[in-house]
Amino acid sequence: MAMIVDHTTFWLVPSDTLFYVILRMIGRLAAPIMCYLISEGYFHTSNKKKYLKRLFIFALISHYPYILYFNLTSFQTTSIIWGLFAGFLALSISQSKVMPLGLKVFFILLCCLMSWTADWNYISVLWILAFGLFRNNFSLQMTSFILVGILFYVLPDFSILDPNSIFRLGILLTLPLFTMYDGTLGKKSFLMKWSFYIIYPGHLLILYVLRYYIF
Repeated sequence: MAMIVDHTTFWLVPSDTLFYVILRMIGRLAAPIMCYLISEGYFHTSNKKKYLKRLFIFALISHYPYILYFNLTSFQTTSIIWGLFAGFLALSISQSKVMPLGLKVFFILLCCLMSWTADWNYISVLWILAFGLFRNNFSLQMTSFILVGILFYVLPDFSILDPNSIFRLGILLTLPLFTMYDGTLGKKSFLMKWSFYIIYPGHLLILYVLRYYIF
C-alpha cells in the first residue's frame, strides 16, 4: 500500500505542499520492508534458485511498466525489483560455505554495481545483506539499516529547508514495524505468494494509463 501511495503521490500531488511531504514519507516504508522480506524469504524458501529466478523474471517484466510510468528511457534506470534480485544474489554469496572471503567481497561489490541503475540502487543490496547477516541480532540489524539509510540515502540530498529531502527520513518509520515481527511465518497460499509480483508491475501499468491516456 505504501508503494502505491508513493507512486500515486508522485503524479497527483504538487511537490511544494505539506501533503506531498507526508505522503512521500509514508511511501518510504515500502523499500525497507521489501528488502526485509527478501532477506527473510532467503532463509525461509525451500528453493533459493527458483526464488532468484522468479525475481529475475519479474525484474524484466516490471522494467517497462516502471519506465513508462516515470517517463524514462529504456537504459536510464529500472525498477527496485532488479535491486531486490541483486540483493538476494549478494546474500546468497555471503552465505556460501566454500567461497573465500575475498571472492565474496568481490562478487558482492559486483552485485552493488549491477544494481546501480535500479530504483534504490545499491542501498537495497546493502539493506538485504544487513538484514540477512545480522538476522539473529536485532540491534545490529536495525543499526546497520539506519546507518546505510542515513549515509547513502538521507544525507546525500538532505536539507532541513527542502521538503523534498526531508521526506527521506520516512525510512525510519519502519523501525516500529520491524520490532513487531517475531519471525513467525504467515499462512502460505498461492495468492500471498504471487500477489506482490502481480501488483508491482500491474499498479504501474494502471497508473500509466490513467496518467497519460485518461487524465
